[in-house]
Amino acid sequence: MTTTVITNIGSLVTNDPALGDGTPIGLLQDAAVVIDGDRIAWVGPNADAPAADEAVDAAGRAVIPGFVDSHSHLLFAGDRTQEFNARMSGRAYTAGGIRTTVAATRAASDEALEANLTHYLREALRQGTTTFETKSGYGLTVEDEARALRIAARHTDEITYLGAHIVPPDYADDPAAYVALVTGEMLDACAPYARWVDVFCEKGAFDGDQARAILTAGKAKGLHPRVHANQLSYGPGVQLAVELDAASADHCTHLTDADVDALASSETVATLLPGAEFSTRAEWPDARRLLDAGVTVALSTDCNPGSSFTSSVPFCIALAVRDMKMTPDEAIWSATAGGARALRRTDIGRITPGARADLVLLDAPSHVHLAYRPGVPLVSDVWRQGKRCP
Repeated sequence: MTTTVITNIGSLVTNDPALGDGTPIGLLQDAAVVIDGDRIAWVGPNADAPAADEAVDAAGRAVIPGFVDSHSHLLFAGDRTQEFNARMSGRAYTAGGIRTTVAATRAASDEALEANLTHYLREALRQGTTTFETKSGYGLTVEDEARALRIAARHTDEITYLGAHIVPPDYADDPAAYVALVTGEMLDACAPYARWVDVFCEKGAFDGDQARAILTAGKAKGLHPRVHANQLSYGPGVQLAVELDAASADHCTHLTDADVDALASSETVATLLPGAEFSTRAEWPDARRLLDAGVTVALSTDCNPGSSFTSSVPFCIALAVRDMKMTPDEAIWSATAGGARALRRTDIGRITPGARADLVLLDAPSHVHLAYRPGVPLVSDVWRQGKRCP
């Protein structure tokens, strides 16, 4: 296998305290990294860098782990520009929201759905995302949910069954029948392609009892829970996530003290999605409250056509620092190692020997520039599984 050494790294975020300055991000100054195949083989001072088949001179710039986007909705068709324009213009808008995307997705061909998916994956990769999770949830029929996951499986291992996104119009008068479908025939068709099961536990979507039934059925099929929890209002989502050992409770905007305590005493990660608050002018999650309580926090894009149409993790880092009171160090950790925790992965989100060789070279001397220079395309080069991306 070919080895590559990246030398003259001004500052290296390893997310391994033992390798760097002892902080959670394990910052190492004047560093070098050796890649062997698809793995990190060596990390250390630049002066001690071993020889390799190929050499890349970072010229004093920063290197960080590839971003781990642990929450996205990329299997969709259609556009909701009019909805966004109306919301930002203060006008009433009565189109169908998620239902609009469901109709467009059902009408799209497999080829169109996959082309849309790969378009946004390329867009995310250019911005440093090397691992992504994505969900179904815009088909809401057995056939359409299964085909979404079948398409996703060609591009990622982190696939989530979200048949319980909303109750579709065809079941509006009988939501119990839709829950039965989601926990029965639809689950049977989707489980072979998925790793995770998710539910939108919220007023207007699925209540606590329905969500528990859906997640429990998914667990029985070998899928691990994640939960859309407490986004729009206080509710049972976070407590249910902790009860069922969900890998992540996502959104976490409206939390009681008991919710925060439950997260802090569990392995469930609180995944915050600032793109959603930015795009809807909603209340920001209180990241500072969660971090000070000892909760593990991840940052993700929630890329979707309705409420957070961004694939940019750097943008979400800038929002988290500016509007959610995270420090730049906390934000970079949450967007890398935190995302890995939300996917219960130990091979990604860090630059340490044995980890997968997912690295980002910034056109900046420090990771702090991701928040310091918002909106500037600072990603210079990306290595994914040891390969430099074109």
